[in-house]
Amino acid sequence: MNNQSILKFRRTIIKITNWEYWPFNLVYFPIYFYWAWLSLKSKSFFFFSTSNPTIENGGFLMESKKKIYDIIPQQFYPKTILVNSNDTIESVAIQLNHRNLQFPMIAKPDIGMRGLQVKKMSSFDDIIDYHSKTSVNFLLQEFIQYPNEIGIFYYKIPGETTGTISGIVGKEFLSVTGDGVSTMEALLQKEKRYILQLPVLRKTYGSELKNVLRQGEEYLLVPYGNHVRGAKFIDASNLIDEELTRSIDRICQRVEGFYFGRLDIRYDSWEELKEGRSFSIIELNGAGSEPTHMYDPKHSIFFAWKEIIRHWNILARISRINHRLLNKPYMNTSAGLEMLKANKRYVKLISEDDQQQRA
Repeated sequence: MNNQSILKFRRTIIKITNWEYWPFNLVYFPIYFYWAWLSLKSKSFFFFSTSNPTIENGGFLMESKKKIYDIIPQQFYPKTILVNSNDTIESVAIQLNHRNLQFPMIAKPDIGMRGLQVKKMSSFDDIIDYHSKTSVNFLLQEFIQYPNEIGIFYYKIPGETTGTISGIVGKEFLSVTGDGVSTMEALLQKEKRYILQLPVLRKTYGSELKNVLRQGEEYLLVPYGNHVRGAKFIDASNLIDEELTRSIDRICQRVEGFYFGRLDIRYDSWEELKEGRSFSIIELNGAGSEPTHMYDPKHSIFFAWKEIIRHWNILARISRINHRLLNKPYMNTSAGLEMLKANKRYVKLISEDDQQQRA
């Protein structure tokens, strides 16, 4: 076996023996019956559509990130512009100038999907290349320099005065620390999480991975906390306290119609975040949010199923209350099935674009 075959074999074993890397449908299949039970109680398979009334489809699938940013007070999220797939590159330049967006920035699809096509832009040439290789509308967003990132799962029962934090996930970005002897690629091969990312990192960094870092020198390879892109998720739910809850609740109550979902936040220090300072909401996800603290490697698949079901129960309760109090109808079956079909087509499209951009 040559080295490449050995690495491929190791990647296969890692994926099989660590449930956090299993395919989405494999993780969720054993508990789909519970979703069916909640649907029966709610008298709709698509009950989630009323969970967040101001977000498309409740934020379950096919929702526009830009439209979500539009309902968040501007001081809470990064400067962002929407680029339509048929916009000329000249019009993109005009928008960037108008919003005074500076490099570096992040490019990502307006309708996101598990980190696909998320890339850091360091120059206008990067934007030209990204624009030429995407088939969908995308966002260009100010890159937030705060060093830390977390995901906070928040919900508020309609009619109650305050909300609740039900989980926190801390994120360790994909980086390596030099020992003065090993190449970056050799360092990456020592960590199973990073072995899975090697094919992409080789395409991204090429011969740079042959560099040897000084003893103690840290090199950040992926500057955002996406699990699919190598970030380690750590259950930090033990950090939930009254002060943090009050701070997050004040923010979320200013987002009209938001009752259930996860906020992905970049922040400077924990003390400032608890005080509601020095932070930025880089994503707000609705009904389709996962309780991502379950992906901490210390947790079993059984813990994950318990957390998913716990949050599904909350989602169903919120949806039923909004359905009743707001007289808001659930998404009908034909519209729901079309949403699922549209999502399947969209995933295929951006997966192909993502492969092209990584080539």
